[in-house]
Amino acid sequence: MSFEFKKKLPIPMEVKDLYPLSQKLVDNKEAKDMEIKKIFTGESDKFLLIIGPCSADNEEAVCDYTQRLARVQEKVADKIFIIPRVYTNKPRTTGKGYKGMLHQPDPEKAPDLYQGLIAIRKMFTRIIEETGFPIADEMLYPENDRYFSDILSYVAVGARSVEDQQHRLTVSGMDIPAGLKNPTGGDISIMLNSIEAAQSGHDFIYRGWDVSTTGNPLAHAILRGAVNQYGQCIPNYHYEDIIGLYEAYMAKGFANPACIIDTNHSNSNKKYKEQIRIAKEIIHNRNHNDDIKNFVKGLMIESYIEEGCQKISEHVYGKSITDPCLGWEDTEQLIYDIAERLK
Repeated sequence: MSFEFKKKLPIPMEVKDLYPLSQKLVDNKEAKDMEIKKIFTGESDKFLLIIGPCSADNEEAVCDYTQRLARVQEKVADKIFIIPRVYTNKPRTTGKGYKGMLHQPDPEKAPDLYQGLIAIRKMFTRIIEETGFPIADEMLYPENDRYFSDILSYVAVGARSVEDQQHRLTVSGMDIPAGLKNPTGGDISIMLNSIEAAQSGHDFIYRGWDVSTTGNPLAHAILRGAVNQYGQCIPNYHYEDIIGLYEAYMAKGFANPACIIDTNHSNSNKKYKEQIRIAKEIIHNRNHNDDIKNFVKGLMIESYIEEGCQKISEHVYGKSITDPCLGWEDTEQLIYDIAERLK
C-alpha cells in the first residue's frame, strides 16, 4: 500500500477537553447563534456579512483584522450582523499548494495536522474572547467538524464538495446555518439537491459510528458564480439569477428560504476590487424587489488588512497567501456603504 499511517489523531472530545471553552464563551456563542438563526428564519431583518481573508494563515494578523471588524460592527449594529470568515481549510483544485492552517499551522513548515487542530482551536477561542464575534469556516473535511462544533456558528460547503454525500449528510446533523455553494459548473439543481438532503434526516456512518440526524432547517444556498466549458467565469449574482433561484427554491418548499451571495470567486472572476461593485448591485436589487430582499440574507466577501495577495515567502503582514482580497480601507468603507444603502 502507498499509505503511510504516521500517527493516530486524538478524537474530537479529547481535543475539546484539552482546549475547552469557558462558560462565558459558551454563553456568548449561544446568544450569537440565536441572533444568526433569527436572520435565517426572518425574525430579524439584519443583513449578514460573512467577511474575512481567503485563508486564515496567521493568527496575529487574523486577530488584528477581527478586532478592526469589531470596531466597525459597533457602528453598523442596527443594520448589519458580521460573522468573521476564518477559513482554516483551503481546497486546492489540483491538490497542490498551501492547504490551510489545519495542514500547516506554519505555512513554511511541513504539514502537522495535530498541531493544526490545536492552532485552530486556540485562534478561534482568542477571536471570541477578544471580539465576541461568532466564527465561520468552510467544512472541507466532514469528519473534522466535531473538533470545532462547539465553536463554529456558520459553516460553508464549497463548490467542489457540494455534490459529496458525506458533506450533505453531515450538514443534516448540524444545529447552525450551513451554506451550500453552487458547483463550479453552475448547475443550480445540484445545489438544490444538496439543500434538500441537508434539510432531511438520515442514517449513515460517521467517524466509525452508526448515526442518525434530524435534518438542518437552516441549510441554504450560496451563489458563487460558475465556470463554463472553456474555463470562463459566469457570474450568477444578477437580478435574473436571484429571481430564478428564488422561484426554484420556493417550488421545492424548503424551510427558511435563504441565499447568501459570494461576491468573489467566479462572480468577480477573482478580480477582488469588483466585490465593491457587486455588493452594491445586490443591495440595489434587494431594495427593488421584496422577494429578493427577504431571500438574500447576506454577502460573503474576501477581505484582509492588505489588498491583493502574495507568495508565502514574501511575509507581508495581513496579506493573503491564497486568493487576492480587498484591503482594510476598502473593506471598512464598503461596510459603511452597505449599511447606508440597506432599506
